Amino acid sequence: MGADEAVTVAIIQARVPGAPPPPSVLPGSAGAPATAAPRALVAGIGFRHATSAAEILELVAEGLRQTDLASAHLAALATAADRARDPAIRDAAHTLGVPLVAVGVEALREAGRRVVTRSVRIEALRGVGSLAEAAALAAAGPEGRLVLPRIASAGATCALAASGDALSS
Repeated sequence: MGADEAVTVAIIQARVPGAPPPPSVLPGSAGAPATAAPRALVAGIGFRHATSAAEILELVAEGLRQTDLASAHLAALATAADRARDPAIRDAAHTLGVPLVAVGVEALREAGRRVVTRSVRIEALRGVGSLAEAAALAAAGPEGRLVLPRIASAGATCALAASGDALSS
């Protein structure tokens, strides 16, 4: 990604009781408003430091294949806020033309109550069973639901969550 090319990054923090809910999903591609059908799918990504953008892109594509959902439904990539500056995730978001959602620690833990996969290592490091699932659920909003539990490659994990009931069950 060149210096003049930017990735839209949104930050989701934990919700204070009584505060409005976080945005369900950032519409449209990076910097462009949504136009046609709602793009309601969020890919939550966990990855190791040496992981390439190509590996992340391949894993997202595999997740979309496994769910039979067209890539046009992809609204955003989401990951832990402390990893959102990594060039691999930023390049992957740029290539896909979607914003990158940086999910804060407390929002990850809040969404982590709804994950279905448990990694002892990630639970010890992050306080959630699956970073990918928690990031996807947090970015999809309080009504979000997993449509694909965590899948893994050598250096990354991916989970897909839909915002509310925007996708048919």
